[in-house]
Amino acid sequence: MTEVIGIRFNTAGKIYYFAPNGKKADVGMGVIVETARGVEFGTVAIANKMVDDSEVVQPLKPITRLATNADYNQLEANKIKEKEAFKIANEKIAEHNLDMHLVNTEYTFDRSKILFYFTADKRVDFRDLVKSLASVFKTRIELRQIGVRDEAKSLGALGICGKALCCSTFLNDFHPVSIKMAKEQGLSLNPTKISGVCGRLMCCLEYEQNVYEEMLKVVPPKGSLVECSEGKGIVIESETLKGKVKVKFGDDEDMVIKQFDAKDVRVLKKAKAPKEDAPEDIPEDIPQD
Repeated sequence: MTEVIGIRFNTAGKIYYFAPNGKKADVGMGVIVETARGVEFGTVAIANKMVDDSEVVQPLKPITRLATNADYNQLEANKIKEKEAFKIANEKIAEHNLDMHLVNTEYTFDRSKILFYFTADKRVDFRDLVKSLASVFKTRIELRQIGVRDEAKSLGALGICGKALCCSTFLNDFHPVSIKMAKEQGLSLNPTKISGVCGRLMCCLEYEQNVYEEMLKVVPPKGSLVECSEGKGIVIESETLKGKVKVKFGDDEDMVIKQFDAKDVRVLKKAKAPKEDAPEDIPEDIPQD
């Protein structure tokens, strides 16, 4: 077993394990740590705890110190400098006439490096831009091209549900989402209804997918021929999550419609799901950016 402290560097970022180095830290406390990017300010997401050695990638980097008032002051000063750097970088991008969109600017805590995050439709030759930025800021410059989902995560916004984006509030990582999920959940394939502000399929389609997959094994789809206590009939509506179906008996003149639990009907002939083409302006599957 190994004692660790879980540190997060962004509101909804991944949690990284660090060695406590003899320190006790509560959730929400600020800490200073050494990372591959340099000295960073992080927030405790998991207090001191013991984890199995298999969950830890050795060697663990130790926590340098618990954050002091001076550290918090520098963190706020860095945020001000980041806004200034963002403005200057946009001016330089315009000067070099580069087809790129600056999303965010981030200083490492010790200001030994500035990271500029941008989106672009294709690869951008920004070597001259880096030289211009380095001449202004007199420090190491790094430009990173990110995807549209990462842009939404970084900037934050409100989703069509009226709540803050999942990716910017609690999702630690992105997961693949596909049109197949929307189809199996009986959702409209209207792009405006199933895509997020980033233009990709909404992450929340993945949340209940495993439940739908299990229920679809026992709930017959619309159009299936089934047999139950009332005789043979045709399923005209399926309520997947409730595990219920509406069955039509008889013809148009003496038609009767009744609802049953899916477990109370026996499928004689299962209907094939109608083939519905995916919208052209939404990817069939969303890889991780």
